[in-house]
Amino acid sequence: MSSIAAAEQTKVVSHQEWLAARKDFLAKEKEFTRLRDELSRKRRELPWEKVEENYTFEGPNGKQTLADLFAGRSQLVVYHFMFGPGWSEGCKSCSYLADHFDGMAIHLAHRDVTFTAISHAPIAEIETFKKRMGWRFRWASSFGSDFNYDYHVSFTPEQQAKGKVEYNYEQMTFPSEEAPGLSVFFKDEAGQVFHTYSSYARGLDILVGTYNFLDTTPKGRDEEGLAHTMAWVRHHDKYEQDYFVDPKQGYIEPAKVSGSCCSGDHHE
Repeated sequence: MSSIAAAEQTKVVSHQEWLAARKDFLAKEKEFTRLRDELSRKRRELPWEKVEENYTFEGPNGKQTLADLFAGRSQLVVYHFMFGPGWSEGCKSCSYLADHFDGMAIHLAHRDVTFTAISHAPIAEIETFKKRMGWRFRWASSFGSDFNYDYHVSFTPEQQAKGKVEYNYEQMTFPSEEAPGLSVFFKDEAGQVFHTYSSYARGLDILVGTYNFLDTTPKGRDEEGLAHTMAWVRHHDKYEQDYFVDPKQGYIEPAKVSGSCCSGDHHE
């Protein structure tokens, strides 16, 4: 049933009946909130693992280690942005999520958290796309590093040729050489870095503020019947007057720039 058809079948009632139904649902919302608080508490109790690899990244001002990315704070949140070497642009779904980053970074910083995006593409390609989109958040390149491979958000041609890759803690087919994710790190006073948490796939859903707003509306996300649920999403500079959603369209990886050369990347 389409969301429009569902809306047409929704009952219209008196204010008293509406209020009674709303209070009944409020009880369920409060239960969900308590369950979410408990889940967050248990997440904070998960064990950590020490990061032994000396990862190096390229930022707009040069080389940086993983420890450098903390920028003087003890906690680091990394968004693994799908943007592969030679791609003409970043993934539109990651871009949809990234439109929420700039406003939150200053608030995170005042809770001892540094936020950065990290992508597999070289820094020059990242900077070009970042400028086009008008973003200001921190963004580093892992090109030439094993970081993306070790955190299972980039896949080698050999891994893809096997038909399944390791993503979201299991072996699965995946439609791209790059994948989205979120990883969290902690640095102690001795400078040791620990990996505390990573989340992938639908685990990232809660980060998308626009989805949370849509979930409050009568039509919701309105993605029923789409072969790829986010097929409706565009880069924010590509919503044109002739906007059209093809319900049969699957995931489409951004095209690679003709003649691009990205030698030097490796995975051992």
